[in-house]
Amino acid sequence: MWRYAARRVLATLPVMAVVALFVFSLLYIAPGDPAAIIAGDQASAEDIARIRISLGLDRPFAVRFGEWLWRVLHGDLGTSIFTNLSVTHMIGQRVGPSLSLMLLTLLLSVAVAVPVGVLAAARVGSWLDRLVMLAAVVGFSVPVFVIGYGLAYVFALQLDWLPVQGYVPLAQGLWPWLSRLILPTLALSGIYIALIARTTRAAMLEVLGQDYVRTARAKGLATLPVLYLHALKNASVPIVTVIGLGVALLIGGAVVTESVFAIPGIGRLVVDAILRRDYPVIQGVTLLFSLLYVLVNLGVDLLYVVLDPRIRQ
Repeated sequence: MWRYAARRVLATLPVMAVVALFVFSLLYIAPGDPAAIIAGDQASAEDIARIRISLGLDRPFAVRFGEWLWRVLHGDLGTSIFTNLSVTHMIGQRVGPSLSLMLLTLLLSVAVAVPVGVLAAARVGSWLDRLVMLAAVVGFSVPVFVIGYGLAYVFALQLDWLPVQGYVPLAQGLWPWLSRLILPTLALSGIYIALIARTTRAAMLEVLGQDYVRTARAKGLATLPVLYLHALKNASVPIVTVIGLGVALLIGGAVVTESVFAIPGIGRLVVDAILRRDYPVIQGVTLLFSLLYVLVNLGVDLLYVVLDPRIRQ
């Protein structure tokens, strides 16, 4: 197992190297002259030249990339062009709300989608199965911001049950923290629940037709032990895979959700940076999201060995 884990860890290094190269190249592949865009329409030639020097655009690409990569490896993601603050510091201030939103969404989605997918597979063709599939189609089809605005209108504006926007740290109390994350979590979890539920149903349908499941039922085992102790365990590999791949949906959806509910997270930070062409912030956040996605998929690969020991061979 340790040799398999070491191979998977080493395999992530070239992936992160390619990601770092792409992230750094954002400054160069963006349309137009970055210095002129940042300086604005009223800037003089001297202002544009000064910005080009500050961004290092007057130096060779390889030299700049090497210096940037060396700083990144030491935890320095650069300095914001507009706020003159460290990008690492800015991300550190915003990571709490985003992490809270994504973790709650992940927990809610798995807790709801897996049992629902199992029940839909156990009663394939029934009204419950059709209802689950219809809900999955709706979850895939309706954009996150539409669900978010709908939830805010009903539960915040009309019923006045929950706050409509903002964020309160967990240190200030469990309910103030949770109350401002319920609506964003529900909005963001829709597509994730649909994805996991469909995958769980498909994986369970394949497993329920195997001989060992029929044997377990023939021995008189109850339905729930057969479903959750025998079938679900052997169907878990594709389910865990889609949970890991779905992290990309969480990252992308968090950007939209934070904008809808005015949550001061990393999503709002990157939106503001894009609007202002703050390239160091864009590069830092993109690199952070890419690293998070790679690490989650690495964890999924390592979890495969626990779920199916044959994979380590």
